[in-house]
Amino acid sequence: MTPAADRRRFVVGITDHMMGGPAIETDILAPTADVEFFDARSEADLDVERLARVDALMVWGVPLGRRSVDHLHRCRAVVRYGVGYEKVDRAALADAGIPFANNPDYGTEEVADHAVAMILSLQRRLWEHDHRSRRHTTSWQANTLSPLHRSSGATVGVVGAGRIGTAVINRLKPFGYRIVVFDPDQPPGHEKAIGYERVPDLASLLKVSDVVTLHCPATADTRGMIDRTALDGLKPGAILVNTARGDLLDGLDAVESSLRSGRLAAAALDVLAQEPPEDHPLLDAWRERADWLAGRLVITPHNAFHSDASGVEMRRNAADTVRMFLEGRGLRNRVEPD
Repeated sequence: MTPAADRRRFVVGITDHMMGGPAIETDILAPTADVEFFDARSEADLDVERLARVDALMVWGVPLGRRSVDHLHRCRAVVRYGVGYEKVDRAALADAGIPFANNPDYGTEEVADHAVAMILSLQRRLWEHDHRSRRHTTSWQANTLSPLHRSSGATVGVVGAGRIGTAVINRLKPFGYRIVVFDPDQPPGHEKAIGYERVPDLASLLKVSDVVTLHCPATADTRGMIDRTALDGLKPGAILVNTARGDLLDGLDAVESSLRSGRLAAAALDVLAQEPPEDHPLLDAWRERADWLAGRLVITPHNAFHSDASGVEMRRNAADTVRMFLEGRGLRNRVEPD
């Protein structure tokens, strides 16, 4: 019997995902592994006996903490379906000697499109016009809102010029915006290759930007970076867009205060620190379509990454990463422990 014929088939666990059963993953992994689909809703749903059987684990929305990692006795790698990994206990994985990888190779176009759609819609005050037009009866066209700025006279500040930030910059340039970027991780000359103005710090970007759009990961340096001090340093009447990570904002109190004062003209958030969101006066006003906030706060349910195509791409890429690893071809997109 050949070594290949004698080799046991691998088992790949899938904790959960938002798009039905694991048919796509099963098809990709079929030559190498069988799939164990947990279909969990919380970490407590991850049966420890089943965890002990998997040779690799794919993770979507369910947190993976030390409680679960301690039962990954045969696991050779954990792969996250998405880009972010704040719900994965990488320290526990490192202690167990289990390498970890994320999946950054999908959804770039969708997140960039989503951010740009938010920027253009808020700058043109589309949602606010829509809300207020319902009450216009004796006049119509005369009810246009002011100020209403021309794109070519506005500055967009991009925080983070990685894959998505760069895609946003490339989409905005044809509209004529001046684009400034704060990203200390980009090498000198990156601004010349892409075509933007580099600023030395966040405060400098906030001071000159009519629109601020966030495209950086959540790290020890960036969590809570948009706090009361940052918002007080905004150019008056600015717009804030966040399609990156919810905890880049230091809570919602300062955002509410800034919207009420007019320092923030509007905000668009695809991500929140708590999802689904907990109760907060700002969210209450948003849900109730309070007149003072109408059209000025837009919230989408953390789906900027999604299209039918990107959903398939995400699943295929993650499954390909696992298959390549189990076949001895290395672990791509490996994330090293902090």
